[in-house]
Amino acid sequence: MNKIIYLFILIILTGCSLNKNSKFWSTSETINQDTNTINTTKSEEILKKSSVYEKEFNKNLKIKVEGNFNRNKKIDYLTNNSGRVNFDGKLKTLSRYKFSKIKNFYKYEPEIVFHDKSLIFFDNIGTILKFNEESKLDWKKNYYSKSEKKLKPILQFSNNKNYLIAADNLAKYFLLNIETGELIWSKRNVAPFNSQIKIYQDKFFIIDFSNTLRCFSLKNGDELWSVKTQNSLIRSQKKLSIVIVKDIVYFNNSIGDISAVDLNNGELLWQLPTQNTLIYESSFSLETSDIVTDNRSLYFSNNQNQFFSIDIDSGNFNWETKINSNLRPIIIGNILFTISLEGYLFLIDKNKGSIIRVTDIFDNFKSKKRNLIKPTGFILGKDNIYLSTNNGRLLVIDIASGKTIATLKIDNEKILKPVFFDEKIFVVKNNAIIRLN
Repeated sequence: MNKIIYLFILIILTGCSLNKNSKFWSTSETINQDTNTINTTKSEEILKKSSVYEKEFNKNLKIKVEGNFNRNKKIDYLTNNSGRVNFDGKLKTLSRYKFSKIKNFYKYEPEIVFHDKSLIFFDNIGTILKFNEESKLDWKKNYYSKSEKKLKPILQFSNNKNYLIAADNLAKYFLLNIETGELIWSKRNVAPFNSQIKIYQDKFFIIDFSNTLRCFSLKNGDELWSVKTQNSLIRSQKKLSIVIVKDIVYFNNSIGDISAVDLNNGELLWQLPTQNTLIYESSFSLETSDIVTDNRSLYFSNNQNQFFSIDIDSGNFNWETKINSNLRPIIIGNILFTISLEGYLFLIDKNKGSIIRVTDIFDNFKSKKRNLIKPTGFILGKDNIYLSTNNGRLLVIDIASGKTIATLKIDNEKILKPVFFDEKIFVVKNNAIIRLN
């Protein structure tokens, strides 16, 4: 009897899903990097995972980075491009800002925010902490109930001169006076949040776990409009990103779609899928880097071995190349810098997508260990790149040669992407912020 049932189910599935008229066998568009054109490819070919690039290329090529250092924090904030910072320190520990250990820290990507000479972060029960430049507390505030504290909220922040916005993975968002920490208003969303927060004029923008971009009033927290995109069955912990160019908000969702929205009225201008919807298993584990922009194109990569450039006006692909990375890239002139999950530093021509140089920056790690080590983020300094890892190391990489010249041990567990502020580098671990000079 069971064999008959199984045979019946197989006939139904075969008839409904596998015939040549079915959507399962529909074609999909992919990018041909060599010709810079879009070709139609059968879905069977798309399902074959491309091999990850794990070799050096033009490793003897020397690169000299010229130009001004990025001093315009507003541009960095809106475009996510940190550029090149004026840092050439000795990486000596100056101080530690300590707090209670954050549970499951390795799953998340919270960020420090700065105000004047102070920095703001949070602890294991959602207490918001503002430290001054002497590592002492200016204030600490907690606006969670006893039951909420037990859930160990993870907060994301954004701020301007007067206000601090906080939003969490419990669906709560609130506004504080940044000088005093006093609560101005507090509200709840229908779903938890999992993205950057961008303040723009009298509004702020954030994406929740339902893949919905929401625009709120900074004055009272009321929702002004929202744009819902396709939801996913499984919630990724990878933080989603937002950039703003000329009154248009560009953002990604957890299944790889990129959308452009008029920030004044919430009108959807265009939307571009970057993942074939047939690859469900890959979409469950998709981790996309932050989007960065030069105000003409959007650049981002993912852990499915794809790096994209998209025209911001049309929403069309400029190019695609094979790089396996979920780290935020950096734009310097016409060169894109990124680091693959396998520990290779890539330099890419941002206009064509062609690879200029690839160097192995994990070559100092033993082969058995390097497969377990993953990069978590990097910044470009005056002469060096500073890269954090999930095993608590900070690597110093010479920009000119692409070789690792020093490795600093911060911890034995994950540390977050280094952040540059006030001529210093800050690195976050699960129970402290380390300040280096």
